[in-house]
Amino acid sequence: MYWLCYHIHTYKKPHIALVHGMAVGGGASLMVPMKFSVVTEKAFCSTPETSLGFHPDCGFSYMLSRLPGRLGEYLGLTGAKLRGKEMVAAGLATHFVPSQKLFQLEKRLVSINSGEEDAIRSVINEFSTNIDIDERSILKKLSIINECFSKDSVEEIVESLEAEASKKGNDWIITTLKNLKKASPTGLKITLRSIREGRTQTLFECLRREFRITMNILRTVISGDLYEGIRAAIIDKDKSPKVFPFPLSIC
Repeated sequence: MYWLCYHIHTYKKPHIALVHGMAVGGGASLMVPMKFSVVTEKAFCSTPETSLGFHPDCGFSYMLSRLPGRLGEYLGLTGAKLRGKEMVAAGLATHFVPSQKLFQLEKRLVSINSGEEDAIRSVINEFSTNIDIDERSILKKLSIINECFSKDSVEEIVESLEAEASKKGNDWIITTLKNLKKASPTGLKITLRSIREGRTQTLFECLRREFRITMNILRTVISGDLYEGIRAAIIDKDKSPKVFPFPLSIC
């Protein structure tokens, strides 16, 4: 999977993703780096790994760290969803096409005789529309996100959000805090450090580091949170993971 992600990022020929549904975790890692990633109003993207005691991998420490401001930390830690137009505005997709035009677009793309990037872009541009972000979108809260998610530790991020939540118009922070507090503490700390390190590393270095983190998580070298998270979310589905205490010394 890590090698596949590397090849998608570095592949020379133009490649296209048409997304009309969820692009979550590893699925999103296949979509985001494509030369053309087309989304509809039904598409959404998220990296919910911390809720399972895991970390956004498959190149996401590289991709999230390069989003505007501290949006990457916000998405990586909270697992929040971005919808179609938001994905384009944030830089996680390249074009927005209304779902009723998607089948026509696919037919036109298949019929192109040329594999030239400009020819493909021209066809997609015919079907794509401009995006207007709703005032309620999380992308309109970037000033607060930048302030809170620039803190040095998960604990400081939570404290900063709690201080902001009491202010008028910041009801959205309550959901953000809920998502953080029900996630794996170990997963949160690993994710924060991984994204921060990703800012100064190449794609290859990020993938190599992510692979090593993953192997240590799977071997329970770090904690057993992943297996408990999978049990609670996927096997027993009781949504009540017994969270293991995290060793502060690792962060």
